[in-house]
Amino acid sequence: MKSIISPENPEALPFWKLKTLDQMTGQEWESLCDGCARCCLNKLEDWDTGDIVWTDVACELLDGDSCRCRDYPNRQATVPDCIQLTVEEVKTLTWLPPTCAYRLVRDGEDLYWWHPLVSGDPETVHQAGVSVQGRTVSEEGMAIEDYEHHVVTWPQELPDSCRDC
Repeated sequence: MKSIISPENPEALPFWKLKTLDQMTGQEWESLCDGCARCCLNKLEDWDTGDIVWTDVACELLDGDSCRCRDYPNRQATVPDCIQLTVEEVKTLTWLPPTCAYRLVRDGEDLYWWHPLVSGDPETVHQAGVSVQGRTVSEEGMAIEDYEHHVVTWPQELPDSCRDC
């Protein structure tokens, strides 16, 4: 993958700075996903307060090494509650991680240096410590009651690699 920022015309703005989420093509929309897989982690909602907490329990379809879905085109057939991010979902979801490109573009922010569209390398999301690579356990065979023992805060935090960006 090469960076979408053209070396021939570095002043040309990339699509995520020129378009709203509503204006993006399907290909542009899909390319906004940085492959961090934070959205593939199970979250728990407090029934009394509505607060969302994150776990390190990953969807059964997540490949923990590549941080990609093992069956992306058919994921909702296997995992019916898999959230398919749409423009409308992104506008209303409050739990999107602070590193999420969909959230950043929604909020008028730029993408971080490690985003594959900026770096030209899909590995930088892992190198920067943004992805879930090496930090998850699979939900396969785990009782939902055990998820509370896997509550973590890092998916909602900005990694140190992003603080000076």
